[in-house]
Amino acid sequence: MTYGMRMDSHTSFLEEGHTWRDTATRYALLPLRIFLGVTFIYAGVDKLTNSAFLHDSGSGSIGDLMRSVRDTSAIPALIDLSLKNPVAFGGAIAIGELAVGIGTLLGLLSRLAALGGALISLSLWLTVSWASSPYYYGNDLAYLMAWLPLVLAGAPVLSVDAAIRARRRQRADGYR
Repeated sequence: MTYGMRMDSHTSFLEEGHTWRDTATRYALLPLRIFLGVTFIYAGVDKLTNSAFLHDSGSGSIGDLMRSVRDTSAIPALIDLSLKNPVAFGGAIAIGELAVGIGTLLGLLSRLAALGGALISLSLWLTVSWASSPYYYGNDLAYLMAWLPLVLAGAPVLSVDAAIRARRRQRADGYR
């Protein structure tokens, strides 16, 4: 007699016609989406609510941060560009992180949101954490790599994008 659930069989809590593995594969990116979405929302809110961050200079300011990494970044020209208006640059990064985080968490324009997250992570890796040695101490490269599966796959389940696709499919089937 066998007790418990067979993992290779169809069960009622799984999607109809799918094995446990099929369902696990389908939902595999969901933890990554939740982590990156929450993290980027938190990062954006943290920057916008930090009284020191959105200033030209001073301890904890975006201006001082950019000046401190200028000579060690891979792209000093990008730092120079940010230093023309560090407050606007810091605000743009914070709002970008919020938009990326919300889009990722909701699965709304998910590939575009993931691409935005990848570009933010790439720019931070090439500037702020470029001098980290060894390279794996800088977390921006790891975030960049984490965004890539979402750029490729989007948000296939539990997302606004999936709901829109399902609705379009229903409409198309209704016209046949």
